[in-house]
Amino acid sequence: MVLTEVTDGVGTITLNRPEQMNAITVELGARLHLALIETAARAKVIVIRGSGGNFCAGGDFHELQRLRAEGRDAMAPLFANFRSACDAIAELSVPVICAVEGYATAGGFELAQAADIVLVHENAVLADIHSRYGQVPGGGSTQRLPRLVGRQRALAHILTGDRLTAEDAVAWGLAYRKYPVAEFDSGVRAFAEQLSTKDPVALSRSKRLVNEGLGLSLTEGLSLEFETVLDHLVSSSAGDGIGSFTTGGRDD
Repeated sequence: MVLTEVTDGVGTITLNRPEQMNAITVELGARLHLALIETAARAKVIVIRGSGGNFCAGGDFHELQRLRAEGRDAMAPLFANFRSACDAIAELSVPVICAVEGYATAGGFELAQAADIVLVHENAVLADIHSRYGQVPGGGSTQRLPRLVGRQRALAHILTGDRLTAEDAVAWGLAYRKYPVAEFDSGVRAFAEQLSTKDPVALSRSKRLVNEGLGLSLTEGLSLEFETVLDHLVSSSAGDGIGSFTTGGRDD
């Protein structure tokens, strides 16, 4: 259900249920969580992709229907496992990229919201479609989306289930960059490889500052940044970076 590969510091995690558009099951959620933890220990950057031309179409309705017949407690692991995987992304020290092509709907859209960076194929379709089926989001949309795009835009999208294009995703701040068809695979790879060459301690600390700062006041966040930058500047990796800057000039 989940394939992993690490090459030259770039770890790739592939959701591998192509015939089901990589729909999320209890097992897939658990395996994704484990894959993230294990790959972060071996890679400098992680890319999450889907197989078969789609990212992820959300929860597996067939499994959900079966679990629902068994009662509330039977359904809980489906959402708990997926939440653990999404939550883990913010806790990992390495950057996590979601490379979105085809459909990223419902839970797939929610997984993309949890990523550090999203790169989209020009033909990608993103949407929280729970409302179309009389459902309530259960993978983070009601909490992450307002924080990413603002209350009104998030609420309107969740209530309507309107589809977003790749251009919409970039314009809304849900994706960092869009790639044309012929350049998607190479573009994602080049982006990830470029990140993998940067100092991992600096990337980890910057990621932590952004994620922790979102839960703090501006004053508290600035204080956290103040302490972190001083800690970083006394570290050996920061010294190496300053040395390369002074001897080699700026990298513009």
